[in-house]
Amino acid sequence: MTALTVAGVVIGGALAGCGGAAPAPAPVPTPTSPASAAPAPPKKPPTMAPGPAGRTPVFERRPTGGGAAEKAAAEKVVALTFDADMTADQGPRAKAGERFDNPELIALLRRLKVPSTVFMTGRWAEEYPAQAKGIGTDDLFEVANHSYSHYAFTADCYGLPVVAKDAMTRDVERAFSAFRQAEVRNVVPYFRFPGGCYDDKALRALAPANVTAVQWDVVSGDAFATDAGAVAEQVLDGVRPGSLVVMHCTRSAAPVTAEAISRIVPELRKRGYRFVKVSELMEG
Repeated sequence: MTALTVAGVVIGGALAGCGGAAPAPAPVPTPTSPASAAPAPPKKPPTMAPGPAGRTPVFERRPTGGGAAEKAAAEKVVALTFDADMTADQGPRAKAGERFDNPELIALLRRLKVPSTVFMTGRWAEEYPAQAKGIGTDDLFEVANHSYSHYAFTADCYGLPVVAKDAMTRDVERAFSAFRQAEVRNVVPYFRFPGGCYDDKALRALAPANVTAVQWDVVSGDAFATDAGAVAEQVLDGVRPGSLVVMHCTRSAAPVTAEAISRIVPELRKRGYRFVKVSELMEG
């Protein structure tokens, strides 16, 4: 027997005298890597329950409660919304050089870090697909539906052509389809009637689209305005906790909106307001 074998026998006997073979070391658990964990599902945007007889619900501002104390304690939040308007028949005007977009405004909102909701027509997304995708993949923004054609859903609405009642849902769905084609990601199930015009028939007709209609309580007056100061003053005078402001994202129809925003945002922040998207305003 070799010395190595003898040593092995001696060591083995010593271990046996201590109660048997030494236990194997306990396995060390492998920590779960955060990167390997399943991502949380995206948060579903809040919506309102359908109205009587299944009518499309309408949201105008965050409620602040009925009592004076509740109103005084209401959180100072405000939602700025921007309509990206373009009617179905304005393609020739766009080709002739008219600008229905406003990239300077979007860039300003990014610099100021203002979360916003853009109500976009499907025709606008088709005309400016790169901009639509840029807005719709930036988490600072959410994109809502402003119809495909920007035609009216009631008669006598600022001279706009009228969508037939049986075509209203298709018009809205066509806009959502245009968003998908442009790879717009941050889409919320909200709809703004062109011109803000609606009636009971429109609310009934639009019910199959399963959207919440979004109006406003503060009119900026930026459409066709030439005085940025007057637009800013109108917004600042009208905003209250929970307000929803309507503005526009089209240079040809609202040329001073960006300048007005550069005044509105700092002043509202000075007053203690926080900017939110419509989804957050509705959720509160």
